Amino acid sequence: MSEYIHKSHNVPVLLYHFVCPSKYRRVIFSEEVDKSLVWICDEISKRYEVHFMEIGTDADHVHFLIQSVPTYSPTKIVTMLKSILARELFKKHPEIKKKLWGGNLWSSGYFVNTVSKFGDENSISNYVRDQGKTKEYNLLHVNKQLNLF
Repeated sequence: MSEYIHKSHNVPVLLYHFVCPSKYRRVIFSEEVDKSLVWICDEISKRYEVHFMEIGTDADHVHFLIQSVPTYSPTKIVTMLKSILARELFKKHPEIKKKLWGGNLWSSGYFVNTVSKFGDENSISNYVRDQGKTKEYNLLHVNKQLNLF
């Protein structure tokens, strides 16, 4: 469960969903590699303000649900993760490097999506649009959308 992170001048709840595919979409994630990956992620969260809410692996890619702080951009987070995980997984599991012909662990691309704790895009859009308007206006606006007037 995400938590408010209290900083000196802000209180962020930033959640990101990352998907990182292995290089060439090679099948490299086994149960043993998964355990190492989770352990390394736990160590990363101790050093950096990156908290792993969930980690899910498939044979050729990894999903991360991460909570972080505004000082880390999504690009900075994924770059840090990919470099540390590659270095440590190659150390612990040299057989992975053989499957990848001695090259990189990750493909150059990744997927990232923001995740909201408080609602979907439409509900947030309506909330922001209706700021400062009276309840009467909001009821009138809703009734017009429903064609009641």
